[in-house]
Amino acid sequence: MLFDEIIGQEHIKQHLQTSAKNGRVPHAQLFVGKEGSGTLPTAIAYAQFLLCHFSDNTDACNLKCSKLQHPDLHFTFPVTTNDSVKKHPVSDLFLKDWRQFINEQPYGSLYRWLQHIGVENKQGLIGVDESLDIVKKLQLKSYEGGFKVMIIWMAEKMNIAAANKLLKLIEEPPEKTVFILITENEDQIINTIKSRCQALYFPSLSEQNIADALVKREQVSTNEATKIAHQSEGNYNKALHILHNNSKDVLFEEWFILWIRAAFRAKGNATVIQELIAWSDTIAKSGRETQKQFLAYCLQFFRQALLLNYKSPELVFLETKSPKFDLKNFAPFVHSGNILDIEKELNQALYHIERNGNAKIILLDLSMKLTRFLHKKESIV
Repeated sequence: MLFDEIIGQEHIKQHLQTSAKNGRVPHAQLFVGKEGSGTLPTAIAYAQFLLCHFSDNTDACNLKCSKLQHPDLHFTFPVTTNDSVKKHPVSDLFLKDWRQFINEQPYGSLYRWLQHIGVENKQGLIGVDESLDIVKKLQLKSYEGGFKVMIIWMAEKMNIAAANKLLKLIEEPPEKTVFILITENEDQIINTIKSRCQALYFPSLSEQNIADALVKREQVSTNEATKIAHQSEGNYNKALHILHNNSKDVLFEEWFILWIRAAFRAKGNATVIQELIAWSDTIAKSGRETQKQFLAYCLQFFRQALLLNYKSPELVFLETKSPKFDLKNFAPFVHSGNILDIEKELNQALYHIERNGNAKIILLDLSMKLTRFLHKKESIV
């Protein structure tokens, strides 16, 4: 992948190329950016630049990198067991899937990756088996005599045992060995790892960057691209998701509407509690990654309702598919008196599900609290 293929991030691309040409290549770097900002494709382009710019045979080197098959380019990413890998999952066992995923979805999310390998109902992890593999690979000499690059995607998914195994290697790597750790949430990376890395922060993509990319890469009309770019919130992966209208959103909308209606009726009506219990059970069976995606969808839905309630329709892009649910009618129930409580509890639920809490209990507790929040009156100052 070449820097020219990266959407936006001009300052970062220029910085990486200039520093490499001047011989300033930190041995451990942390790329921090939200989903869809281009951290992974930029890391791959940077690795290709390090491997090929100084190579005696640039064309051959670029060809190997374009196929993600350069012997000195290594990848680590979250994995788990699936139908093909029954135990001790490590990245090397998924390389064929990984190359296909990067080819098809270079801006893809962790959720999309787990879907790709057929395990969206599990959580991916970078475990101690992986760290042992990394140590073995990087102790070997460079195959082509130049740099060795290790890209660790979603480094926040590295567990404590794996991180501790890598501390010494990241602090004092072999000569010309470069670590590029990529994260969407640096707070989830242990401080002993972070302190050994030079951080580079990626801003979200501009609407113009996303619109231009959609026109060029997806052959979308300018007007449609502009509309999608506005909805994507700086996330190119989300822009593609909106463009291709993933069926998951339809399911999420159905779950959300069922949940909201039951929560409205539950106050003072004990029989409706059974509906919320059944709803919680349904979501709990969907798998943790789907649960996390759904809760993120709920957060967005409430925020869009708030914007509509406070007369900012130009910022509202959510369009419901259900003919019997009108966002305009729902919006007045989301206001300054309850939005902070709603966001706090949704984020708390996300936090606990991320940490393997009992999803059914977490979701039912969230539902009980929502019944109170939705009936809370807005205070008039």
